[in-house]
Amino acid sequence: MVNGPPSFTESSAFQRDSGKNCKAVAFSKDGSLFAWCNGEKVNVVNVTRAELLRSFDLPKAVCLEFSPKNNVLATWQAYATGKDGTAGVPNLQLHDLKTGKCLKSFIQKKMQNWCPCWADDESICARNVNNEVHFFENNNFNTIANKLHLQKVSDFVLSPGAQPTKVAVYVPGSKGAPSFVRLYQYPNFGGPQSALANKSFFKADRVTMLWNKKATAVLVVASTEVDKTGASYYGEQTLHYIAANGESAVVQLPKNGPIYDVAWSPNSLEFCAVYGFMPAKATIFNLKCDPVFDFGTGPRNAAYYSPHGHILVLAGFGNLRGQMEVWDVKNYKLISKPVASDSTYFAWCPDGEHIVTATCAPRLRVGNGYKVWHYTGSVLHTYEVPSNEEMWQVSWQPFPDGVFPQRAVRYQAVPSEVPGAEPKPAQAYRPPALRNKPVTSSKLHEDEPPQNMKPPLGGGDKPLSKTALKNQRKHEAKKAAKQEAKADANQGPAQAPAPQNTPRNAVPATTTGDPEVDKKIKNLKKKLKAIEQLKEQAAAGKQLEKNQVEKIQKEAALLKELEDLELGV
Repeated sequence: MVNGPPSFTESSAFQRDSGKNCKAVAFSKDGSLFAWCNGEKVNVVNVTRAELLRSFDLPKAVCLEFSPKNNVLATWQAYATGKDGTAGVPNLQLHDLKTGKCLKSFIQKKMQNWCPCWADDESICARNVNNEVHFFENNNFNTIANKLHLQKVSDFVLSPGAQPTKVAVYVPGSKGAPSFVRLYQYPNFGGPQSALANKSFFKADRVTMLWNKKATAVLVVASTEVDKTGASYYGEQTLHYIAANGESAVVQLPKNGPIYDVAWSPNSLEFCAVYGFMPAKATIFNLKCDPVFDFGTGPRNAAYYSPHGHILVLAGFGNLRGQMEVWDVKNYKLISKPVASDSTYFAWCPDGEHIVTATCAPRLRVGNGYKVWHYTGSVLHTYEVPSNEEMWQVSWQPFPDGVFPQRAVRYQAVPSEVPGAEPKPAQAYRPPALRNKPVTSSKLHEDEPPQNMKPPLGGGDKPLSKTALKNQRKHEAKKAAKQEAKADANQGPAQAPAPQNTPRNAVPATTTGDPEVDKKIKNLKKKLKAIEQLKEQAAAGKQLEKNQVEKIQKEAALLKELEDLELGV
């Protein structure tokens, strides 16, 4: 454990554990407790008082988690059946941290979503069992206080914050029925009518549900494993917005392609989405799902709001080069553009000023280590793991909200003693014939610049609806056509051969100045041509229908009308 900025010295609150089997670590939500498993025991220390609090004999534990108020420690180890095929022993344990007793053991076969979910005040705890959600109250795990039973609940998320707790549940579609996400208020689970909100959709093999901090709305990223159109390897994603008051909408993303990341602002009033084929777009939306600010396009696949929500980092990690853009969200100004190449992990410090980026195994087994940055782009501390070792996990000590006050945004880089030299990117290959010639930069894609999407204040025009835009375009097209026609008319009438069926004295066809009149003339000529064909058929001895005979009788009137139009009467 290392002291944070500015000292970065080893912490005296924690005695370094150099065992070969330290595989699981966890901080409590308020950062006061720390637990780790060293392959022999699971130990819990009080970080503030630097004392060992509890020790549990669980050598195989691989996952650890504290309940929100530090009453319970949950541990999980891999599930194993007996040699003769009999059921294995319960592998998910819940321990009372006050007494050290095991409150309850469950069989939990899958590692995914292994941990029960608590409401922030620990009045409710929930876990998904055989497609049902079981609720326990006040950490009494011997009686199930409530069940949420739908046909097949595959995932659920409890809302953060104060009571009453809300639950978002996802039920995958089957046999042609759509998938849906429903919001309930605990404990009202009596059928679809009791749901606060319901949103169904067809394209979903899995979903990610994100509550905002105030628990007023959920964002749902629905993904399919396979993109039927063949446009993407990564399946297809759609973004849905569901409010606790029953409103829901599909978030319209202006660029096609995958949705890489979605993040709520801590103010719960807006969210940022990173989406679209590379170079990806990033846009901030409000609660009406209207775009507020567009960051343009760039090499990015992740978005991270600072704990206070005043700064947003857009970054491209994983298969991208690690470029970061640090934005002041209030003024939409770019603060810095640091590069953290080969990063597999990013996290804000609870103070809202510092960032850690890390390269961890097993994602990357070489060049492991971490860097602590100030958001203005300065590297304040680097640590590199010796080449024969690996680093698996890095995490900040959490702190409750409000411990660190929000500071004014700085644009000037903070002074640092660590050289922030990034390795220069390798030069692009140039064939020998071009080597002594000036470099011409050729980009596959021109990056779009950032733009403010807010309508101007003070009675500014509202953004037009789709139909209004359509009508506007039509109107502009008509205007353009009229102007063209006028220009043609000024150059002198273009002589067009007169059709054979017009009388000898008819004026040769010209385009009039009015597109409406031109349209009528065109239609009349069409009708006259059809009459000419009917006459030929009659001459060839074909029996005509009654309506066809009536058409032929109208020929004279049509010719008169055409003549009048062409003369401009």
